[in-house]
Amino acid sequence: MSGTTVDPEDAKIVTLARSTRARNRTPEGAAVRDETGRTYVASTVDLPSLKLTALQTAVAMAVAGGARSLEAAAIVGEAAELADADRAAVRDLAGAGTPVLLAGPDGTVGSVVEA
Repeated sequence: MSGTTVDPEDAKIVTLARSTRARNRTPEGAAVRDETGRTYVASTVDLPSLKLTALQTAVAMAVAGGARSLEAAAIVGEAAELADADRAAVRDLAGAGTPVLLAGPDGTVGSVVEA
């Protein structure tokens, strides 16, 4: 992984997000790490009655799993910027300032932004 340098724990969530994106053949994959170090991985949900970004889905999975906060989040896909809906989902659980890694389809982290 080249581009923005990330620590090994953040590289792990990028790898997980990339893997789920490829496995599920979706536009995005995402992963979050909660305050205990547990990770939650998800891809885009696009059903007639339910549409969620990959990061919204990962945050929902973390909440359903009992997470009280997040340490970091990662999105793998084509987007160069963090969508407002994704920023809001991370802020709702983790607060402003939580790092969100934005990576391209190859897993290269292009930027790290705050929720």
